[in-house]
Amino acid sequence: MKKWICSVCGYVYDEAKEGRPFEELPDNWVCPLCGAPKSAFSPERQEAAERPAPAPLAGHELGEMKELTALCSNLARGCEKQYKDREAALYTQLAEFFAAARAPEPDAGLDRLIELVERDLGEGYPALKGAAAAEGDRGTQRICVWGEKVTRILEALLKRYRSEGEAFLKDTKVWVCTVCGFVYVGDAAPQLCPVCKVPSWKFELV
Repeated sequence: MKKWICSVCGYVYDEAKEGRPFEELPDNWVCPLCGAPKSAFSPERQEAAERPAPAPLAGHELGEMKELTALCSNLARGCEKQYKDREAALYTQLAEFFAAARAPEPDAGLDRLIELVERDLGEGYPALKGAAAAEGDRGTQRICVWGEKVTRILEALLKRYRSEGEAFLKDTKVWVCTVCGFVYVGDAAPQLCPVCKVPSWKFELV
C-alpha cells in the first residue's frame, strides 16, 4: 500500500486507510481538499527523492515593457500587503502605463498561456529554487514553495477549461486567495486556503 501526496496542498491519500489503490480512482477524481486533479499526486517516496540540480536562470531584459508591467504590479501588491496605500497607487499607475505602452502579445490565447505555465513549472521554478539554494536565500525558497503550488493548480484549471469549455464554470464561482494567489472553483471559498492556510475571508470572488 502506498501514500500519494498532492503537490498543491499536501493532502495525503493513504491507500491503506482508504481501502482502494490510487491507480483505481477514476480519471476525473480530484483532491478533496484543494480540487487538484489526480495527475497532481505522486507517490510519497518520489516526493522525497533527490532531484538533480537545475540549470541557472536564463537572463531577461528588464527594460521590456511586459517585464516592467509585471514588476510594478507585484510591487503594488506588496505595498498593499504592508498597508502602504500611496506607494501601491503609484506602482499601479506605473504598471498601467507600461501595459498601455507595450505592443499586443503575439499568439495570445489559452494554449499559449498553458505553454507558459508549463514552462514555469518545468524550467522557471526549478532554476529559481536552484539559484536560491546556491545563494542560501531561504526567503526566495519559501516563496517558491507557495508559488509552485499555486501555479500547479492554475495549470490544472486551465487544462480543465480547455477540455470542458464554458461548461466548467457554469453555475459556479471562482475565488482567489489574496495572500498566495491560490485559485479555487466552487460555490463558496474554502474554509482555509490549501496553500497558505489563511481563512476564507481572505479570498476574493472573481
